[in-house]
Amino acid sequence: MTRVCLVGADDVDLRFELLSRETAREALSTYDLSQPYENTLALSTVSVGAAVSLLNDLNWYLVRYADAALVRDPSVSETEWLSRDLAEAVRNDDVTPADTDEYLRLYGVDEGRLVEPLFVRRTDGEVPEYDLREVEETVTVRVTEAEFGG
Repeated sequence: MTRVCLVGADDVDLRFELLSRETAREALSTYDLSQPYENTLALSTVSVGAAVSLLNDLNWYLVRYADAALVRDPSVSETEWLSRDLAEAVRNDDVTPADTDEYLRLYGVDEGRLVEPLFVRRTDGEVPEYDLREVEETVTVRVTEAEFGG
């Protein structure tokens, strides 16, 4: 199963914003929704293609209410997420799963909330430590080179 995790912007309640809008609510109605972190919304789809398609359907809302849309597919990694742009590149065969692991955005997790992303490059197969603050855990997101530089 491919997982999708939508990360809400700081100034909105993502779940409320999505489920209070008819089009978004209908798009999400067939999924079992969860909240792995504060102000996130997660669900499972059958493939990277289905995940990207859902994100495209929700794009109007994501632009307004989300900071990030993440996709995790076991064919790429069991533990690391892909940014929406990188998931789309994988789906379109513009990049192979093996070539997705250099550029990373690390989120710290503090009291159940994703905090302060840190952009790092994987070196010698290792993910550098998150050092912006003391955190309980980190969430690793693979990003495109363009996202890394921007």
